[in-house]
Amino acid sequence: MKNVLRCSLLIAAFAPLAIQAQTAAPAPSSKSAAAPAKIFGSTVFDWEKLVAKPNNVGFRREVVDLPTPTLEKFESHVTTLNPGVFSHPPHHHSQEEFIILKEGTIEVNINGRHQRAGAGSVFFFASNDEHNMQNVGSTPATYLVFNLTTAATHTAPPEGAAKAALPGKLSSSVFDWEKLKVTPTKNGARREVVNSPTVTCVSFEGHVTTLNPGEIPHPAHHHPDEELVVVKEGLMEATINGVSQRGGPGSIFFYASNDEHGMKNVGSTTATYYVFRIVTEKTPPAPKQ
Repeated sequence: MKNVLRCSLLIAAFAPLAIQAQTAAPAPSSKSAAAPAKIFGSTVFDWEKLVAKPNNVGFRREVVDLPTPTLEKFESHVTTLNPGVFSHPPHHHSQEEFIILKEGTIEVNINGRHQRAGAGSVFFFASNDEHNMQNVGSTPATYLVFNLTTAATHTAPPEGAAKAALPGKLSSSVFDWEKLKVTPTKNGARREVVNSPTVTCVSFEGHVTTLNPGEIPHPAHHHPDEELVVVKEGLMEATINGVSQRGGPGSIFFYASNDEHGMKNVGSTTATYYVFRIVTEKTPPAPKQ
């Protein structure tokens, strides 16, 4: 009887402490807030700072793999293929992809059709078209890869863009550098590459600009389109929201939607660079003038 009474007194004494402990440490909520995905903003990727890592085909340099203000995912890397080597077996994917050949000679396979092209050429692979590449030269071939995922990527025709034959959409293409027409401008020259809607982008426009030393292509400005610049030759300076950074051949400048940017040839020779402007369903409308 005394033991029972002692236990009862102990329970009564410690019960308030137990209640306080439960009150001080509430159970975690079942709806924990997920951290928002990091958005990739305007950036300069200096070629000299990209790390080349060996793999079974040659080398690979990672650039970025993140969403942007208007792209669900923007993935970029640089591949170097040893002579005679394939990039990978023929494959396809829903995201659209474009490639800039920095150096070497590549044979491109698109849906079983093969075409060779040299340094400076641009390759575009439309959604779900089968493709791969082979280095058919005697030296390593290096190319920059850009994969674009948009909201429309998820509804792309599974049979591939070529078979779907959607009217007005850019088909998988090879833009041979040697066949790009050169048009003189007041500060250098310009080569048109492409200007078309694609299966997953509202607009995909590309051209190549050559600037004389000390020249700028235009005053600093901004626009809703996201813009990608790749330096082919020379030394360019990019100024993004008032901050300047330089980059030589292979360097990549990315201008996010509506960020102010300007460029200048700060070298002693002509500078040539690719420009690609991308519009998606998420691109805000241009302000009314």
